[in-house]
Amino acid sequence: RDDTGKDLIIAGDYIADGFRHRAAELATEWLGPRTELEIQQTLRREVDQERWTSLDRTLKREAGDDGMVHVERLNEPRLQRQRLLLIGRLQRLQRLGLADEAQPGTWTVHNDAEKTLRALGERGDIIRTMQRAMRGEPRELAVFEPGDDGRTILGRVAAKGLADELHDRGYLVIDGVDGKAHYVALNARDELANYPTGAVVEARRSADVRAADKNIAALASDGLYRTDHHLAIAQGQAVPGRDPQEVVASHVRRLEALRRAGIVERVAEGLWKVPDDLPEQGRRYDAQRLGGVAVELKSHLPIERQARVIGATWLDQQLIGGGSGLGNLGFGSEVNQAMQQRAEFLAEQGLAERRGQRVILARNLLATLRDRDVIRAAKDIATETGLEHRLAADGQRVTGIYRRSLMLASGRFAMLDDGMGFSLVPWTPVIEQRLGMLISGQVHGGTLSWQIRRQQGLSVT
Repeated sequence: RDDTGKDLIIAGDYIADGFRHRAAELATEWLGPRTELEIQQTLRREVDQERWTSLDRTLKREAGDDGMVHVERLNEPRLQRQRLLLIGRLQRLQRLGLADEAQPGTWTVHNDAEKTLRALGERGDIIRTMQRAMRGEPRELAVFEPGDDGRTILGRVAAKGLADELHDRGYLVIDGVDGKAHYVALNARDELANYPTGAVVEARRSADVRAADKNIAALASDGLYRTDHHLAIAQGQAVPGRDPQEVVASHVRRLEALRRAGIVERVAEGLWKVPDDLPEQGRRYDAQRLGGVAVELKSHLPIERQARVIGATWLDQQLIGGGSGLGNLGFGSEVNQAMQQRAEFLAEQGLAERRGQRVILARNLLATLRDRDVIRAAKDIATETGLEHRLAADGQRVTGIYRRSLMLASGRFAMLDDGMGFSLVPWTPVIEQRLGMLISGQVHGGTLSWQIRRQQGLSVT
């Protein structure tokens, strides 16, 4: 804040360039001016650098009204000492495909040269950041750029920090199960605190086509989606513990969001006009709203702690899946070792059995581990509050006031208090806005969906 107590506002151009100039002024004041030799050595190094340099700024400034750089202008006394360096820089830009010699002595620097050079410089900084994070361990380095191939990155958070301090955008260095180190630039809305160092995360493109959008498009006839038609089909395909009306309600919630974005139109109650390319329009809407990258926290616990903890962990999921996709280097190798330790622990708990080289896991392993984890945490809450714990079985509906959330080995859970007792149910971000409010839910295999009921609060199912 400034002297008056108001927010201090700093001009963007000063943040971009002013700090650098001021730092140079202070260095000169404290250390004295740089010698001519030091200046020339710095400029010589800039000739071949793959980043935006002071030589590039000079070339940009000296370009004529036609956008051309005329070498004869570099003969002026103020530029004469840099003349050969500037010509060398133009030749280097030409080799990079960022400049052309239109005719002898006349050069054109491409319009996107500055943007490209700044990106190259940033990539160089990224590589150095990754090398520091891996502490010299040999790894193939990769920068995650979400494309259309649906590729995901799964691994351990090796390091994190701010990639863009001006816009508070963070980054993660992920030691992947594929044996590679990956740099992932986060969206501005992502908090670094959500991804502890050592945690297991998955990074992917944030905007995949939603199953709900595909369902709506498939059920639409002549561009019209009818909820009564969908309900009839859902009732005919009913799954135990899944209310067909709630299935339709979840699709209506999606339509309401798309209506606000101008993608669909509500013609009448239960009747919606939808475009033929709804799945793709929905994907683009999500991409614009969510940003390019989505990072999901798979476990806040390092694998060393997951190996011998009561709870349904990410390691258990790997055991069930047979460890597919794990590499033999780095984190992938460590996961393979941790899976062996986890199998031994589960055998000690009576939840696994070794038969030669095979490990036979108990049926309903994840549900059993999750229940044990929840019961252990619930004992502490019961002692603290005096309330009786009521274990929420799969498919059971629970109701109560959302009091708080807590992080367990099995993930994050919400405490619902009905005044006589309490339940711990899987947490979902949407209920955080209803802290202290009455909500109702139905658990489905460790997850839950939700719906808002007017005048009745939030229903989570």
